[in-house]
Order: sequence, then structure tokens, then C-alpha cells
Amino acid sequence: MKLIIQIPCFNEADTLPLTLADLPRQLEGFDSIEVLVIDDGSVDGTSEIARQLGVDHVVRVPQNRGLAHAFGLGIQTALELGADVIVNTDGDNQYPGGEIQRLVEPILAGAADMVIGDRQVMKVKHFSATKKVLQRAGSSVVQWAAGTRVPDATSGFRALSKEAALHLVIFSNYTYTLETIIQAGKKGLVVTSVPIKTNEQLRESRLIRSTPRYVLSSAGTILRIFLMYEPLRVFLTLGALLAAGGLVLFVRFLYFFLIGQGQGHIQSLITASILIFLGFQTFLLGLLADLIARNRKIMEEISYRIRRGGLHEEPTTPGPARASVSSARGAKTRRRS
Repeated sequence: MKLIIQIPCFNEADTLPLTLADLPRQLEGFDSIEVLVIDDGSVDGTSEIARQLGVDHVVRVPQNRGLAHAFGLGIQTALELGADVIVNTDGDNQYPGGEIQRLVEPILAGAADMVIGDRQVMKVKHFSATKKVLQRAGSSVVQWAAGTRVPDATSGFRALSKEAALHLVIFSNYTYTLETIIQAGKKGLVVTSVPIKTNEQLRESRLIRSTPRYVLSSAGTILRIFLMYEPLRVFLTLGALLAAGGLVLFVRFLYFFLIGQGQGHIQSLITASILIFLGFQTFLLGLLADLIARNRKIMEEISYRIRRGGLHEEPTTPGPARASVSSARGAKTRRRS
């Protein structure tokens, strides 16, 4: 069994050494542990420091593409490198390496496909009250949308089985945390969480630079993923609301018409007709979206089979990112010794 610990990084030269020093060299249930650093266009020498510290594999993306892209690129690279289990952690030393054993235990036991580290955000001292409320609200929405019980949906400290990694496709350009949980839930993967400790904060979050922007981006991600997997449910609900509003206005017009006052309420009849027509059109859009969603599921299954078949090949350089991949083979010997 091979475990690959992937670390997406953007200008983490100062904190990466602390993160790497804290990672475990051996874990129960694994024959080997390798570390993969995804350098997402850093300009502070993050890649060079990673190589100097003996990181097994370094993926260098010339231009910053964002956290979601770095995460997805890391997952694909880890699969190509033969990972049976993938652990994702941050380069800012937020998550203790000693918690990785607890994180992977449900996967080793066959009880979960994805495990999220629960930071117990209400107890984290350096989180502001606003951030705690937003994290709690966001996690509640994700639980509803995905049908899972994950109290800390925005945690980046997570473990994935090979099967889970093969099934996930990252669409977002902003963050992967919410999207992957919703995808996993909709695809029938078992998602669970374990409580973890966190280290002291070394720097401010680069993802949450503006609270309104973070809320809007996260809400957009949740809505988009939910529309992808439950389009008929969404459009039927919207169509039903429009049609119901139209029926209420029609009944109102009919009442006044029957008592001889219909001429003064013709606008209700017109509005009712428009709303009922829009409701019917929305229903038709829902049927069309559902057909597209079913076709997308077939394409995702084909993509899954292609990705699974491609694992027998040697790792290749990803085309779109023009990323460079290097491996420090000597680091493996040092890690096992």
C-alpha cells in the first residue's frame, strides 16, 4: 500500500519546511509514504526548497492557476504515481502531520472513501466570530446538498481512497473543498470526518481575502454543483413556485369574475397567464437539463474508466498547465532509512 501526501503550495517557502518536518515517515497499514508538492506558480523558490528538503515529487506550474487547479493536478499526479491513498494537507503548517494516521484509518478499515479532518471550528482561537459562523453555515448547506454529515466542509485536510480520487472531477476555479464533498455524496461515495487538532496560525488565509467574495464564490460553487447533479429537482421546484403564483392570481380573478367584478381585475388574469407559462417553460428546461445531466454522468463514467486504465502508464507531463514534474528518488532511500 502506498500513501502519497500532496501539498498544494503558492509562495510557501517560509512555512513549507515546518510542514515537511512534521510529516510522518512511517504509518501503520502502508508499505511506503511519498510526498508530492504542487507548486502553483510560486515566485519565492518554493520548488527549490522542496527539492532541497528531499521531497519525492515536485510538480511545478509556471503560472498561478488557483487552489482548485493545484488540488486536481495533485490528485491526478498522485494516481499516476501509484497512490492507493492520497492525503491532502496545506503548506502553511495548519494541520499537524501526527493527525494523518487518524485521518486514513477509516479508509484502511474500508469504512469510508473520503475522510475530512474536522477542525472543530468553534474551538479554533484564531478564527473570528464571523468566520466561525460562515464556516458553520457553509458546512450545513453542503451537508444538505450532498446528503453527508461533514461538520467542517471547508477543511483542506482530507484523505481519499484511489476509487474516490478516480471519480472526482474538479470544475471550480476557486476552491475544491465544497465541490468534492458534494460530488462524492452525489456519486454514492462514503464520506466521513474525524476530529483533529490544528497548529497555531502562521499567516492570514490567502483564499478568504474578502468575506463577501468568499460567500458569493462558495454559494455559486454549491449552486452550480447542485444544478449539475439535481437539475430536475431544482427546475421543478422553481417551475412549481411560478405556476403556483399564477394559479393564486387566476383564482383571485375567477372569484371577482363570478361576483361580477372581473373587468376591474384583468391584470390578475394577464399576470397569472404569464406565470403559468413561465412555470411550464421552466419544467421543460428541467427535463432538458436532466437529459444533459444523464449524458454527463455517462461521460464521467467513461472518463473514470479511461483514468483507471491510464494508471498502468508512466506519469506524463500534464498538457494544459505545462507543468514540470520532477522526482527526488534519493529521498525515498533517506525516508526508509
